[in-house]
Amino acid sequence: QRPAPVSQNKATKANLPAVKVALLAPLSGQHAKLGQSMLNASQLALFDMGHSNYQIIPKDTRATASGAKAAAQEAISDGAELIIGPVFAESVRAVKPIASASQINMLAFSTDWSLAGGNTFIMGFLPFDQVERLTNYVAAKNIKRIGVIAPNDNYGRVVTKAYNDVAPQYGIQTTASKSFNPRSRNLGPDVREFAGYDSNPQNAATPFDAVLMPVGGQTAITIANLLAQYDLPPRTVKRLGTGLMDDTGLAGEPALEGAWFAAPSPNLRRDFEQKYMNTYGERAPRLATLAYDATALSAILAQRGLQSEGRPQFDRASLMNPNGFFGIDGIFRFRRDGTAERGLAVLEFNRGRITIVDKAPTTFEQTNF
Repeated sequence: QRPAPVSQNKATKANLPAVKVALLAPLSGQHAKLGQSMLNASQLALFDMGHSNYQIIPKDTRATASGAKAAAQEAISDGAELIIGPVFAESVRAVKPIASASQINMLAFSTDWSLAGGNTFIMGFLPFDQVERLTNYVAAKNIKRIGVIAPNDNYGRVVTKAYNDVAPQYGIQTTASKSFNPRSRNLGPDVREFAGYDSNPQNAATPFDAVLMPVGGQTAITIANLLAQYDLPPRTVKRLGTGLMDDTGLAGEPALEGAWFAAPSPNLRRDFEQKYMNTYGERAPRLATLAYDATALSAILAQRGLQSEGRPQFDRASLMNPNGFFGIDGIFRFRRDGTAERGLAVLEFNRGRITIVDKAPTTFEQTNF
C-alpha cells in the first residue's frame, strides 16, 4: 500500500471528542525565533487538517533541559495525549522519562538518534538513509572509487561507518580516507594529504573519482576549494555530501558545482514555503516542515482513532504503520528503534540551483536503498 497522506478532507471532522496535543518548542530565549517558526508551521497544519476539537497546546521549553521538563509536566497536567517536540537533544533527554512515566508518546525533532526508542520517536533528518541512498545512486552511475574526508566528531564518524558498511555491497572501493579536526582553522594540510598532492605532483592519476565530504556551510566550501587547488576540480572529482549540503547558499559555489547529495525533494515543500511566506511574511526555516508533518500526522491519527475506536491512535503500533506516511518532506515511517526512515531524492548543485537528478520514491515497497 502507498503511505497514508498527511492531508484529508475537513468535512468529516466535526463533532469529534476533544484531543489535546502538546507542542514543546523554545518560544523564548536564544532560540525563540526557531521555536516560533515551529509553532507557526504547526498552526498551518492545524488550519489544513485539524478538526474543531483538536487542540495544539504550545509549551515553552526556553531551550533548556529544565525548561523542557517543566513544559512537559505542565502539558501532561493539561491533558496532552501526545507530545510533539522538543527540538534540542538535551530537551528531549529531559522530557523522555516524564513522557514515558505517563505512557505518552513523543515525536521529537532532534537529530540525536541515540535518544530514540521506547516512547520517543525521532523525526529529525538522519544521515544513515542519506548515505545508503547516495551510495546506491553513485554505484549505478559507475563511480567505483571514492575518497572520504570527514570531521573527527560523532557525526563524521557515524557517516563514515555507514558508508563503509554499504560501499562494499555496491562494489565501491575506498581509495583514500581522512579525518580532520572540525575546529581546525587551517584545513590545507589535511586536504593536501588526502588529495595525495605531494605523492602525485604531476597529477598522473586522480586518487578517486568522487569524494564523500559529510560537511556543510563554510567547511564544505573550504574543502571543495582546497580540492580544486590541489588539482582535483569538480569536473574531475565529483563532490558527494549528506543532508548538510541541502543548502541553497552552497548551490552557487563553483568548487561544488555538480555535487550530489540525498535529501527530501525540494519540490514537495515549495507550496508549504510559499504558504508560510504568504501567512507570516518571512521564509520558513528548514526544520519548520517537521513541525507541520508531526502536527498533521497527529491530527490524522486522532481522527482515525476517534472514528473507529473512540480515542486517538497515538499508540506505538499506529505510529509504526509499515506503509508509512506522506508529508511535506516525502514518505517517512518509523523503524523499530524509533528513528525515521525517509524516502529521499538525489539532488545536484546545478548552476546556482538545487535540481533533482533521481526522484524520491512514493512508496516503501521495493525501494532500492
